[in-house]
Amino acid sequence: MARMHSRKHGQHGSKKPIKKIKVDWLIYDKDEVEKLILKLAKEGKSSAEIGLLLRDQYGIPDVRYFKMRVLKVIEKDHKKEVPEDLYNLIKKAVNVHKHMDSNRKDSKGKHGLELLESKIRRLGKYYARTGKLPKGWKYSIDEAKLLVK
Repeated sequence: MARMHSRKHGQHGSKKPIKKIKVDWLIYDKDEVEKLILKLAKEGKSSAEIGLLLRDQYGIPDVRYFKMRVLKVIEKDHKKEVPEDLYNLIKKAVNVHKHMDSNRKDSKGKHGLELLESKIRRLGKYYARTGKLPKGWKYSIDEAKLLVK
């Protein structure tokens, strides 16, 4: 699939093979892994950080081994007002907007901010259509600054 704003296709990577082999050295079961995920989420870790911590500190190679996803386990317990990927884009846009306030003549930065806000609006429309955001959700930089703080 092509990139959104660059017309390039990028490198096509292979998918991780599904593990059907029983791992003998794994000491955690499904319920314990779910409790670990919820504990790490309450500490404020993102889903990517939780996956890395489970792999590096707890020796759990992949949560999919237990036929579950980190983000779905987190969403069952407490639903966030904005999905994680959209929140990360909004945080980036707020930082670029701060940069643009002090550097008015940065034309490449201005173009990058336009592309970033376009991605946010597009993703926001998708999430509003699927019900993860309210139907009339609109992006504005003032609300974004409040959300990130």
